[in-house]
Amino acid sequence: MTALAPTAPAPRRTPVATVTPAPPSVRTGLRDIATMTAREIRRTLRSVDGLVTAFAIPVAIMLVFVVIFGGAIDSSGDYINYVVPGTLVLCLGFGSAATATAVAQDMTSGTIDRFKTLPILGPAPLWGHVIASVVRNLASAVVVLGVAIALGFRPDADLLGWVGVVGYVVLTVLSFTWICAAAGLVLSVDATQALNTVFLFLPYLSSGFVAVGTMPTWLHGFADNQPFTPIIESLRGLMSGSVDTSTLWTAVAWLVGFLVVAVTLGSIAYRRRTAR
Repeated sequence: MTALAPTAPAPRRTPVATVTPAPPSVRTGLRDIATMTAREIRRTLRSVDGLVTAFAIPVAIMLVFVVIFGGAIDSSGDYINYVVPGTLVLCLGFGSAATATAVAQDMTSGTIDRFKTLPILGPAPLWGHVIASVVRNLASAVVVLGVAIALGFRPDADLLGWVGVVGYVVLTVLSFTWICAAAGLVLSVDATQALNTVFLFLPYLSSGFVAVGTMPTWLHGFADNQPFTPIIESLRGLMSGSVDTSTLWTAVAWLVGFLVVAVTLGSIAYRRRTAR
């Protein structure tokens, strides 16, 4: 009877270590955000619609209120000093609304899905939209202000006052942009178009273009207490060199509150949308 040969022991398997990719460094994350910002700026410069929205329409709005309506509202010629801050805030809101459409397009066209396959900072595309909007709207504000000065606008702010104007405008654009970016994460491309109406309509129901006292009495409560009134009045005061402190703090509270809520909700919505 043949003896069975002993069975050789099975070779031991060496466990394979799972390699977890290291989180991006601050430098890498900033580089990714800069890349996405440059992408959005290039898209604006290559798009006729983007250039018209960013520069031509704000200038046209300024010309309508100063040249066409200005003489009828105030024949003394001082109306331009009153209306420029309101027009500037309206233009900043209108320009920021384009961010909602751009974000919605990225979320629905598969662009974000492609970005998820790249080794980049997760929220870099969203921050690219926001920073590009701030840069675009600040450039638009400079153009609009230059046209206003050519038409006779004469602000009285000193050097320190202009530093305050720049900081205040940056805060305003950042707040408006984050509101629109958050909206673009949850709305369709078509639905985001409604934000243009909001930013174009609400400033008319404030002290941006006429004094609240000249409006019908039943509108006074809303016009006095809606956020655009202190926001515009504060910019008007900063440009004239005689800002009311209480109005300024009210405006800053509105803007910071909007910014905190929009960043929080937008970050949550972006993580949920990109986790699918």
